[in-house]
Amino acid sequence: VQLQASGGGLVQAGGSLRLSCAASGRTISTYTMGWFRQAPGKEREFVAAINFRGDSTAYLDSVKGRFTISRDNAKNTVYLQMNSLEPEDTAVYYCAANPRTSWRYSFYSSTAPYDYWGQGTQVTVSS
Repeated sequence: VQLQASGGGLVQAGGSLRLSCAASGRTISTYTMGWFRQAPGKEREFVAAINFRGDSTAYLDSVKGRFTISRDNAKNTVYLQMNSLEPEDTAVYYCAANPRTSWRYSFYSSTAPYDYWGQGTQVTVSS
């Protein structure tokens, strides 16, 4: 599976961005999909995940109510709608594919279970 993330950019605090993650090489309809982010000098952290059917989602506490993850299996694409952006959201955002279909916190929130990663897209939020 090859993943291509796009949609990042520079936005003012309070603004919105929509990230897309287009998959190729194999259908991702059976994969748990996640978004992670990494700020300079910090470890990569979990942001959001969605199960293979699209009917279960999970979020980092600090983005709940502001970010929404969704997927379109027909288009082999996952999205991250980011609203009310804050300077603390500044990071490189990565999408990732996890072949495990079990919906467990340890499976979707850590980086290890994800076998495939996109190249990352920079999100910069100015104050």
